[in-house]
Amino acid sequence: MECNKISIIGSGISGISLGNILNSNQNVKVDIFEKEPKIGGLIKCDIINGNLFHKVGGHVFNSKNENVLNWFWSFFNKEDEFISTDRNAKILMNDKLIGYPIENYIYQLSIETVHRIINELSENVNLKNNKNDNFENFLINNFGNELYQLYFKPYNVKIWQTDLSKIPLEWLDGKLPMPDLKTILISNIIRSKEENMVHSKFWYPKQGGSQFIIDRLSKGLNINTENPISSIKYNNGKLILNNNIFTDNIVYTGNVKNLCDIIEINDEELKQHLQNVSQFISNGTSNMLCETDETDLSWLYIPENKYKAHRIIYTGNFSPSNNSNKISRKTCVVEFSGKHSKETMLSELNKLPGNLKYITYNYEENSYVIQNNETRKIIFDLKNALKKYNIFLHGRFAEWEYYNMDVCIEKSMELSKNFT
Repeated sequence: MECNKISIIGSGISGISLGNILNSNQNVKVDIFEKEPKIGGLIKCDIINGNLFHKVGGHVFNSKNENVLNWFWSFFNKEDEFISTDRNAKILMNDKLIGYPIENYIYQLSIETVHRIINELSENVNLKNNKNDNFENFLINNFGNELYQLYFKPYNVKIWQTDLSKIPLEWLDGKLPMPDLKTILISNIIRSKEENMVHSKFWYPKQGGSQFIIDRLSKGLNINTENPISSIKYNNGKLILNNNIFTDNIVYTGNVKNLCDIIEINDEELKQHLQNVSQFISNGTSNMLCETDETDLSWLYIPENKYKAHRIIYTGNFSPSNNSNKISRKTCVVEFSGKHSKETMLSELNKLPGNLKYITYNYEENSYVIQNNETRKIIFDLKNALKKYNIFLHGRFAEWEYYNMDVCIEKSMELSKNFT
């Protein structure tokens, strides 16, 4: 029986997890193509002077999906190779650390601000018919304008760099807090800790960070690094990559906007769908690895406009091995949405807490996808047009969805059913 040849373009968590799942099928032959010299995509890490550097944010693992958990832990020894950690996040506001999520820590704000917030929450409690058709309306209707202006608006505008009223609510489904007045009041009275978020507890490798995860999951896979795919053609039922690689199916996990320049199929309808996605908007991130003073934090969110950075990820607290034994302090990653020069970021370090000392930095051109009301329809239509040629989209930038690591694995499980 002839094997079904599947070519996966991209070796981030989406491409590697799918390749791993498919590789167990004897009737499938999987080849992975990666343009960079190193696999990992958004979760790749480097070692800089003995310090581990998450080049794009700081990636940890957890999931509420039992299938994902069971699959993931079949590759690792949870107790020997990972550390279980409670998330300890704070918000920097008025030079003071406020608990996260902010709605659970209203009592830490000024008494005048507390009065305004509670008044608004009380007024909103019976407004069941509030129209939550976009991100901005959702935040205002659920938290009131005071909390929106104080925290939610400045923080989210800083990250997404777009009008929040243009962001459809469905895009952030499962990632948004879903509070009610009773829960908020109880949390502030008994001062309980948030334990319902996916990453309120998380697992993190003892060695190697998220690079350790991707490297382990890639074992046994045929991965062609430094092998960019610049051409996709279709002839007599066969797909042809770079004019010399024949395959039955393609799973594309790269940036969907680039497909317009790669696919060379004479199909006017498909060309139009490809042209539609070329207008999508995304943000990159500039990340700076630093030494920092001792802290017990895991994340620090920074909404105020007087700072250009929007968060600090204390990756040095995730595992002792993330810190060089040549320094006495721990490390962190300071993240800026968009492209910032090294000089700008260095000047910003002096404003932030922790006596930050620069080690290195990285700019990732695409980190955050941004949707509007048309995005999902455009992707849906493109998927249908591509499926006729056995081409599939998979992953954050291929499907233009804000997937985390666990969701990428979950979507890999779903997509694999197309080939078995």
